[in-house]
Amino acid sequence: MAEDLTIFKRKYERIMEESPLHPFELHNWIPISLGGLDISINKAVVIMWVVVALVAVLMVMAGSARKLVPGKLQSMAEMMVDFIRGIIMDTMGKEGMRFFPLIATLFLFILFCNLIGLIPGSYTVTSQIVVTAVFACLVYGLSLVMGFLLHGVKFLGILVPPGTPAWLLPLMIPIELISQLARPISLAVRLFANMTAGHVILGVLFGLAISGGLLIGWLPFAFTIAMNGLEVGIAFIQAYIFTVLTCVYLGDAFHLHGHDEHAH
Repeated sequence: MAEDLTIFKRKYERIMEESPLHPFELHNWIPISLGGLDISINKAVVIMWVVVALVAVLMVMAGSARKLVPGKLQSMAEMMVDFIRGIIMDTMGKEGMRFFPLIATLFLFILFCNLIGLIPGSYTVTSQIVVTAVFACLVYGLSLVMGFLLHGVKFLGILVPPGTPAWLLPLMIPIELISQLARPISLAVRLFANMTAGHVILGVLFGLAISGGLLIGWLPFAFTIAMNGLEVGIAFIQAYIFTVLTCVYLGDAFHLHGHDEHAH
């Protein structure tokens, strides 16, 4: 047992010496190229398939087992529906309910990706900037499309804060334009950075616990347990924040809000 632990310790130390971000590296399992586009199968792709299947199975089971006195699965599904519905009503109003399928899918996918990433040997899909960037661009692009469809050229009014004097427009419009362009960037980086940072800290603490031995290794190990509990909370919070900001940006398309006050 002691010999196995020593071997594991050496392997872990070798990995951490290479790079603290080594656990986030992806390697193709099944190389696939389609017209020059790399669509190879790797660990992140498999985890996303698992997440989609898991969420679909849970929701189908909850919907097919509807009873007057709901069971645990049905109660969980109803709580989720009420929770997301509350976010939409608070940020977009009743007309925003047309986006409920999109908002619910984003929330559940991000949440399950975050939680599954905490399982040892798994992979945190939301720690990849390309994944969070695709979601952020999708959300922001949809908000622009809806804004122009609903309001036409008047939608450009989001670049002019209410009550702005005419002589300040040459200054305010570029500032508001930069602010708008920063939305998808901040939305993508926030989720990516939080998930990556938390897992790096967990990896460092785990390495200290292994290398510290029985004498002092218990302290970082205790912090590792505490950090795992904190990461579960962060997984929910980050999924919630992404969902709220998605609703805020779509809500601006409905109501021509000049700023994203709800995000603050």
